[in-house]
Amino acid sequence: MTDYFAHSKEGKPPSEWQPLDHHLKNVAELAKNYGEKVGMGNYGELLGLLHDFGKYSAEFQKYLSNATKRNDMDFNPDEDEDFEDITGKKGKIDHSTAGAQYLTQYLNSRITSSNAHKILGQALSICLVSHHSGLINCITTDNKGTWNSYSKRLSKDDEKTHLSECSEVVEKDILNKINEILSSQSFTKPFEEICRDIVLSSSKKGPNSIIAQFNLGLLVRILFSALIDADRQDTADSERPKRKRHRLKGKYNPWQTLIERIEKKHKSFEIKNPVDEIRKEVAEHCLRAAEREKGLFTLTVPTGGGKTLASLLFALRHAKKQAMEHIFYIIPFTTIIDQNAQIVREILEPGDCPEDSGKIVLEHHSNIGSDTQTWKEKLLTENWDSPVIFTTMVQFLEALFGAGTRGARRMHQLARSIIIFDEIQTLPVKCVHLFNNAINFLIDHCGSTVVLCTATQPLLEGVDEKKGSLKLSKHNELMPDVGRMFAELKRVSIHDSRKAKGWTYLEIAKLSFEQVKNEGNCLVVVNTKKAARIIFEEAKNKSFETFHLSTGMCPVHRKKTLNVIRQRLQEGKPILCISTQLIEAGVDIDFRSVVRLLAGLDSIAQAAGRCNRHGSPRIGNVFIVNAAEENLRNLEEIKVAQEKSNRVLDDYSSDASKYDADTIGPKMLQWYYKNYFYDRKDIMDYPVDAGRKDTILNLLSTNSLAVDDYRRRYKTWPEINLRHSFMTAAKLFKSIEAPTQSVIVQYGDEGKNLVGELCAAFEVEKQYSLIKKAQQFSVNLFPHEFERLARQKALYRVQEGTEIYYLDRQYYSRTTGLSFEPIEKEVQFNDEYIA
Repeated sequence: MTDYFAHSKEGKPPSEWQPLDHHLKNVAELAKNYGEKVGMGNYGELLGLLHDFGKYSAEFQKYLSNATKRNDMDFNPDEDEDFEDITGKKGKIDHSTAGAQYLTQYLNSRITSSNAHKILGQALSICLVSHHSGLINCITTDNKGTWNSYSKRLSKDDEKTHLSECSEVVEKDILNKINEILSSQSFTKPFEEICRDIVLSSSKKGPNSIIAQFNLGLLVRILFSALIDADRQDTADSERPKRKRHRLKGKYNPWQTLIERIEKKHKSFEIKNPVDEIRKEVAEHCLRAAEREKGLFTLTVPTGGGKTLASLLFALRHAKKQAMEHIFYIIPFTTIIDQNAQIVREILEPGDCPEDSGKIVLEHHSNIGSDTQTWKEKLLTENWDSPVIFTTMVQFLEALFGAGTRGARRMHQLARSIIIFDEIQTLPVKCVHLFNNAINFLIDHCGSTVVLCTATQPLLEGVDEKKGSLKLSKHNELMPDVGRMFAELKRVSIHDSRKAKGWTYLEIAKLSFEQVKNEGNCLVVVNTKKAARIIFEEAKNKSFETFHLSTGMCPVHRKKTLNVIRQRLQEGKPILCISTQLIEAGVDIDFRSVVRLLAGLDSIAQAAGRCNRHGSPRIGNVFIVNAAEENLRNLEEIKVAQEKSNRVLDDYSSDASKYDADTIGPKMLQWYYKNYFYDRKDIMDYPVDAGRKDTILNLLSTNSLAVDDYRRRYKTWPEINLRHSFMTAAKLFKSIEAPTQSVIVQYGDEGKNLVGELCAAFEVEKQYSLIKKAQQFSVNLFPHEFERLARQKALYRVQEGTEIYYLDRQYYSRTTGLSFEPIEKEVQFNDEYIA
């Protein structure tokens, strides 16, 4: 039996622990497969073999042994002279630096060592020393000044890293394989080739440009991702072997099978109205476009034009032709993932193929639990192992730029994939340059195809090229005549009803009542949950049914409410719906009249897409109103968007012919985005306070401010090639303004029973399915909201030691969802909607 182990197992003897050499070889094999996606399989294999090199130290092995003894109730420490209490040592025995030191010392000792060896050595070493913390800084600025933190880490004493000891005792076959890879004449060739491509594809040619350095950082992160995913998988499978059966490991249904299912649906599509004719035309264009080579595409189709299914037709055909690995749908809000995923699931996981249930379409959007994971929660972490993945823009950006290892683990799955962004106009403006550079990297260097879908394409190709713009032209558009399609799909009349003093909420409510009376139904879309509640309260005692929709309601609650709304609309019953902007992005619903509180013109166009959606000959009406009582103090983006909408709407009123007499047509939207992006250009590189005024784009590229500070302090340049502040940037990065935490709500009997099961559950398999279900019964809270409810003792952990919380039933309304005060007595919950 081996004397060296990777991990212990609680309550199990060493004979059942995982041998260290087994772990290193398993991780090497997985990481090699992941690295091969970008032509760097050997580097993945090398990282796998070296990442836990330091665990060969006697100190680490003693730590494992004593940790197990300490948890043995029958163990008496006084009877074991070798026992040392390891309390407080977890995470303090360095087992990750030794592998990095071995690698860099080996490369530096070679006579033929080149600059490529040094840069590659640093890139791989960063991955190795970071595999528990998230990518470390190369240059760090803190209250002590600016310093070379990478070199300091690599120069740790041997007595702390145990490099000499580990090099002596490591199995010969492991060491021989490491040396074989490092000594290869072609060791740096794949790295040199991709670096050359990075420089040549940068707008400003040269290895030291912002974009070249940013892409080098992404290259480090994708190698890091390959290592992290491989390590976490093998560790979890060793500790809990039953978990293995939940993994597909890339063994998916052939693309051809899925193509046959979607094309069967496409051929059965019935033409019922002129809008259906256009939807079919959009789908046909997407089918033909699937034969194109990999690259960047736009799909510009008016709301209601059938983008979801058309883009799926494109993606499946394109995936087969280009031998892609995954199809990603990146959705702006969690609110519409369930709807879109369910549509696709019904097609690709049909009822007559039960063996495919849950194996084709994966939804990943909830953030139940915090970033600090216990072993139980680690087992529930998903790594996007599915052919078709629906996730959010937040999760996508976290995979590329977020802190820690949980998001980074998934990044490699984006390589050799088709990535479809639905409603791309919702991209946070501060992330524009980060996003543009990442998309160019995935296309140019990772073999991916990207499709940007929306009715309102932002001008991502028109921003500062030196900082990162998309490489777009008219040839990237999948639709041959966008202008004609918008004209043919014009189904509403826009009424600019802004007033000098604005509209009170009561006046807005009265306008909506008139529209229900005149048109039969009305949708009011507001900018804040507070406005939604106020207008809802004004309307709820009227003779017609009134509904409320907001992100304060869990997905199941929203879905049930939307189903009832659709049913009432189909029955022709008079109804009023007051909703936050969640209803704008992709929700398939059709009102006769819409009242939209002033927002960005793109949001107004999206709201208009919920009016006369299916093209009735009778034109629908959309009213733009400005709210006098609205408080947008903490919603700067909406305030700026309102200002720009005011400007372009004023321009339109003076000469509508300049804009083809279409308030929400392509020319008006282009003019709006030019105004909006010009005003916001200074925040597109993600400004932050990192001890000085800086940007995340700079921290993840040239890091010029830190490097200049270093030179002033030490009178020389840092002696390392990669100077990124990865960890600082990751900790400052938030894809949304404030991080949120999901809380499970007890909506209906099902929600109440779910919480009870979670509180009682111990089996991993049971928790796995329950956590998946809990995503549908959760709402997201900002930190101040979480703290407020915690102070009121309205939040409870489902189990001690977890970061998974549920909400007291008194703080959830059957009509409006989350409340910060106990709800007055309501009709008891049940599984039927009560109006």
